Amino acid sequence: MNIYVGNLSRLTTEETLRRTFEQFGQVTSVKIIFDRETRESRGFAFVEMPVADEALQGIAKMNDQELDGRKLRVNEAREAERGGTGSRPRFEDRGPRSPRSGGSGGNGGGGFRNRF
Repeated sequence: MNIYVGNLSRLTTEETLRRTFEQFGQVTSVKIIFDRETRESRGFAFVEMPVADEALQGIAKMNDQELDGRKLRVNEAREAERGGTGSRPRFEDRGPRSPRSGGSGGNGGGGFRNRF
């Protein structure tokens, strides 16, 4: 089970998180998320525990607990939604469009007219 750990201190290390969650069972991975530009912790991490019951116990016991001077927010990680920024897709089907008034051609006429 993948666990989200938020409100981390910038001083918290992956090893500290590993030791903290190993109290509840096997930890297969720990990943603190860093800012690409500043290379500083973004204040959250993911801890992977293979046994769901152990992970749920870790979530229950560690949520709202203090670590490195910060009160943790711990819950089951949710799958990230595809699309990146959270805005709607650039090109999306908005359904049928209503016809424009004024006829075809946009100049009040009926499109191409033979003037000869």
